[in-house]
Amino acid sequence: MNTAFSCVGCGKCCNDHHVPLTLTEARMWAADGGQVIVLVEGFLGNGLGLPVQQREHAERRSVEVRSGASEAFVAITFAAYNVGPCRNLDEDNLCRIYERRPLVCRIYPMEINPHIPLNPAIKECPPESWEKGPDLILGGELVDQELAGLIQRSRQADRDDIRAKDAICALLDIRTTALKGDGFTAYLPDMSAFATVIDHVAQQPLTNASSDWQFHVSGDDIAGQVLAAGAEVTTETPLNYAFISLRAA
Repeated sequence: MNTAFSCVGCGKCCNDHHVPLTLTEARMWAADGGQVIVLVEGFLGNGLGLPVQQREHAERRSVEVRSGASEAFVAITFAAYNVGPCRNLDEDNLCRIYERRPLVCRIYPMEINPHIPLNPAIKECPPESWEKGPDLILGGELVDQELAGLIQRSRQADRDDIRAKDAICALLDIRTTALKGDGFTAYLPDMSAFATVIDHVAQQPLTNASSDWQFHVSGDDIAGQVLAAGAEVTTETPLNYAFISLRAA
């Protein structure tokens, strides 16, 4: 597959998209007055919630935890919360923080997950973005090696940050995850508390102690599978998070 791409400055990728952030970027976003959304998904040690071929990548960006009597793995994403235009987008659709924009913004339109191939049809870029410009992919291979390096940096940050994210979530009372493929739990923490906790965790040595999580799932059928594996499922109405279902209605 060969793909060319040139950004035409339409700004669509800067509207209504929650942009994943590294831990350092999340702290900067908070310092700038932005809101961070915390998105959580997990899978069980027996593989429930995860295709086999994705396990290695998923485990490397997750923290191993306990849920009831079961081993589980939880992935935590800190993302810039953007409803409407990004707070850094000016009236000319230009980025006010372009020189220090997040890694994910630098990587777009490429995907970070190695199991998700680039598909122009699902991107919001207008057709002319894909009709001209330098080659992005030739023969199925990414041409720009600097861009390839940014993708690797983003993946490595996921791995490096995950234990600190778990510690931050514990202090913010974030302890309910969705099952991967079934949905996400989404939290909007108070940003003053969020920044304070990030700074606190950064000053403390991280332990290897396994933390405790519970699952929020979309239906009784999935709950039965999670419970059968020995994991904990909550049936309480969420008070500090929303459940975003990925299940077809």
